[in-house]
Amino acid sequence: MKQYLAIAALILFTACNGSKEPDHDDSIVPLPTPVINYSIVAQYPHDTAAYTEGLQVYKGKFYEGTGMEKESTLQIADIKTGHVEKRHLYTDPLIFGEGINVFKNKIYQLTWQNHIVYVYDINNIDNPIKTLKWPYEGWGMTNNGTDLIISDGTANIYFVNPDDFKVRSTIVVADNAGNIDMVNELEYIDGFIYANVWQTNNILKIDPSTGHVVGKITFPDLKQQYFPTQVTERTDVLNGIAYDSSTKKIYITGKRWPKVFEIALK
Repeated sequence: MKQYLAIAALILFTACNGSKEPDHDDSIVPLPTPVINYSIVAQYPHDTAAYTEGLQVYKGKFYEGTGMEKESTLQIADIKTGHVEKRHLYTDPLIFGEGINVFKNKIYQLTWQNHIVYVYDINNIDNPIKTLKWPYEGWGMTNNGTDLIISDGTANIYFVNPDDFKVRSTIVVADNAGNIDMVNELEYIDGFIYANVWQTNNILKIDPSTGHVVGKITFPDLKQQYFPTQVTERTDVLNGIAYDSSTKKIYITGKRWPKVFEIALK
């Protein structure tokens, strides 16, 4: 009898200890990112030749950097009419323009894979006053009043010295599910970084101290909703965020879109 009891005890011990469940639960679903609601306040014309890579409001005008080889520009446009008042076209066929930022009376423009940053005097976009080197791909750019803030198409965002483009610090963009790649055009609004995610209809709200995504704006297909008859084979994805700190207005657009949308966040 004791032998049977010993065998039973051994089986029970093995069942309780030998098949112990792991400490973590793979079925746990990460908490979703809070959704930021919005409304479309107004619509304005946009240059359909502009393959938008960077968009900024400065003194009541749109400053825009555009991409594609043989088409890349730095240009200034009237917000309400969309009329391009000044345009600098890159004549070098290898240059692919990317994000821009107006910072302390200078305009900075990244290039995609050329590793060149063009710097212009705010009063003259005909010729750069100098060039700087950037070791990564250039995608989006904004500033926080001290640093230029740059994305490179990964989950990384770099805080950069505007004088020599040395990296001061780096954050990694992530939500509760993990890192988020393809971070593109950037805008700094009220202490947060807002970022397009390339090839999506999402704009992320990012805590600049941690890289954590604290909110997300998800747009429907604005092309089909607002200008379906103007969509061509050249009309591309949502990209472009601009903030007018004097009026508190936020603008979004897309690559070769015929419209810029003024939005209000709720």
